[in-house]
Amino acid sequence: MRLMALLLAFSALPASAQQGANYKVDVKLVRLLVSVKDSLGNVVGSLDAKDFSVYDCGVKQNIAKFERQTELPLSISLLVDTSGSTAKDLSFEVTSADRFFKTLLGQGNPKDAAALYSFNESVFEVRGFTRQQSRLSADLRTLRPSSGTSLYDAILLASEAMGNREGRHVIVVVTDGGDTTSRIKYADALEGVHLADAVVYPIVVVPITNNAGRNTGGEHALVQIARDSGGRTFEPTVGAELDQAFADIIRDLRTQYMIAYYPQDLPADAPRFHPVRLVMTRADLRPQTRTGYYGVASR
Repeated sequence: MRLMALLLAFSALPASAQQGANYKVDVKLVRLLVSVKDSLGNVVGSLDAKDFSVYDCGVKQNIAKFERQTELPLSISLLVDTSGSTAKDLSFEVTSADRFFKTLLGQGNPKDAAALYSFNESVFEVRGFTRQQSRLSADLRTLRPSSGTSLYDAILLASEAMGNREGRHVIVVVTDGGDTTSRIKYADALEGVHLADAVVYPIVVVPITNNAGRNTGGEHALVQIARDSGGRTFEPTVGAELDQAFADIIRDLRTQYMIAYYPQDLPADAPRFHPVRLVMTRADLRPQTRTGYYGVASR
């Protein structure tokens, strides 16, 4: 409707004015959530816009908005694997997840909210987005293991549920790795993540250390989803290491930069998925953000 109104207004102008006018409608503002670490892995939270350069389809872009340690509200979906293979560790995972919810909702933006999903052969939205930590705690204790692992279905469902929410979108997946019963494929789950502008943090609670008995292919797929969305993967044991993984995720989210730009001067043959590259002025810094987005280039 907005585009049609602009075209009607343009057609009503005198011919001379139409010839001299240069109209452009920006289709979307592309937003990048960025974590930066130094060569030792320490979080760096004191940078400015001048420290970043953004390239869309290889074309350098002008940064339109920049926030250091952005306070955009968080929508976090926690996806807990309740397949049969998780039975031994599920109670420990529930305890750590409970602490995560308490920390997340006890500080930060008062608009932050969390949702809880479980997945085995089916996917269940146990609790939609809420700030009521007590309800999430009670919900966690209802989880019971069963057969099957519909991991990709769970990621897609969570992505679609948060796509229109205000602020930042985050998916945390607690699993022992691999997908056995999803109806969709890996590529569909990854596309859903990108369309929802979500960041994925897989926490792979490795059941055994011997690769011969692990679903390493599934673990590698999770690593790739994390990398492509701007998140990172953890491989803790239960207990203190799992608690630390949740704490590191919160630390990352509390120290993120928000960089946004309107795509400009992109090639006419730009692909549906636009590759995005972030370059730092300092060679010792490593930015962590999504690898691109689905969208129509502004002309």
